[in-house]
Amino acid sequence: MMGVVVVISNYLVQFPIQQFGLAEILTYGAFSYPITFLITDLANRAYGKMVARKVVYIGFTIGILLTLFVSTNFSDIISIRIAIGSGLAFFIAQNLDVNIFDYLRKKIWFVAPLASSTIGSITDTLLFFSIAFYGTEVPWVTLAFGDLIVKLFITLTMLIPFRILLFKIKDYTDPSGSRIKL
Repeated sequence: MMGVVVVISNYLVQFPIQQFGLAEILTYGAFSYPITFLITDLANRAYGKMVARKVVYIGFTIGILLTLFVSTNFSDIISIRIAIGSGLAFFIAQNLDVNIFDYLRKKIWFVAPLASSTIGSITDTLLFFSIAFYGTEVPWVTLAFGDLIVKLFITLTMLIPFRILLFKIKDYTDPSGSRIKL
């Protein structure tokens, strides 16, 4: 699931939204990528930091391989930079998310996913857009800003499925076997 979301996001980031004058502010990738943080946070809540980290590594590997074969045009330097920027930004931001979530996991239910996804989104956005588009004609600063605003909005909305799915998963990290206080 993680790899699929990464590949879709890497493909969609190449297409600015043309409606409403948003072409220099927003790409379609901003709408799908925040789902990766939901996946990581649910794995972290249910199975702990080590399993969440494995989900990141597997998603990274699948995402990179599929991105290279599906959406990378090797004759276009921007396409190559998108693949490299995506991989580095994903790996760093997702691992940061795992560590922050794990540190905050015992707080009120929404603190860990909100804080970890927000910091992860900021890190991912800055790394990705600067690696992929710095020094090009692409208006990467405005695209990064628009992307970040959408990611933060989606981070807030992902709290809804996170809360709903909390009741469907058992927290296997609590040694007593009881559920973590929600």
